[in-house]
Amino acid sequence: MKLLCLLPLIAISLLAQNDWDEPFPPHRIADNLYYVGSKGLSTYLVTSSKGHILINSSFDRTVPIIRANVEKLGFKLSDVKILLSNHAHNDHVAGHALLQKLTGAKVYAMAGDAEVIRAGGKGQYKYTDEWTPCKVDKVLQDGDTVELGEAKLRAHLTPGHTRGNTTWSIEVKDQGKVLNAVIIGSPNVNPGFELVNNKTYPEMNADYARTFRVLKALQCDIFLGAHGQYYDLAAKYKKLKPGGANPFVDPKGYREYVAEREQYYLYTLEKQRKQ
Repeated sequence: MKLLCLLPLIAISLLAQNDWDEPFPPHRIADNLYYVGSKGLSTYLVTSSKGHILINSSFDRTVPIIRANVEKLGFKLSDVKILLSNHAHNDHVAGHALLQKLTGAKVYAMAGDAEVIRAGGKGQYKYTDEWTPCKVDKVLQDGDTVELGEAKLRAHLTPGHTRGNTTWSIEVKDQGKVLNAVIIGSPNVNPGFELVNNKTYPEMNADYARTFRVLKALQCDIFLGAHGQYYDLAAKYKKLKPGGANPFVDPKGYREYVAEREQYYLYTLEKQRKQ
């Protein structure tokens, strides 16, 4: 495996953080699924007649962006009844306690991440950042469904990035077709992650291997992720036109993203085994 071929992959893994606090236009992705996050930190709103589900809170400082975007779409933040996440790193869950306080929403989290959210960041692998602890009302297991009114999401355990890293799938309708939207948690091997001889998280390598098996098996029509960079959010948003083709329908982009992330994981694993 040539390093030159992997340079773009390495660049993708080092996500730019200068757009995390930058507002981004809220928009409908399909059916009852909306984007309400900042430019760099994805937050999704799933609406129903019984209230709404929000995925990812980002930071306390980005909660006002989320609230403004929800309201621009004509919805109320106070109608959010369930708060979910992709994984328990601060850029996705540090705002959980504030959003829970503002909305009274129940917080659901995958086993492995629920403990970290409850502890405000304590117990996470590698990182020491902390945030306001948040009550977790329900601990999820792989394959569980989260339902509210007519909204129904399925939780897929895709561990490695965190122990409870979660990829969400949801069926939505778009232009008369039923499509499967997939919101990838994160398949990235961050700098400093130890795939070999990891005494703190010994199952990390096996977890990443599992994650790629799961992601490759999922049917994906609409490709989404915990960061907009995963699926070229900004470029696709520019192509969003009333009555036009839905730019978020991108099964090929999904397969290519998963394949290149797996390639980088295997490259990192091979490199660490030789050290």
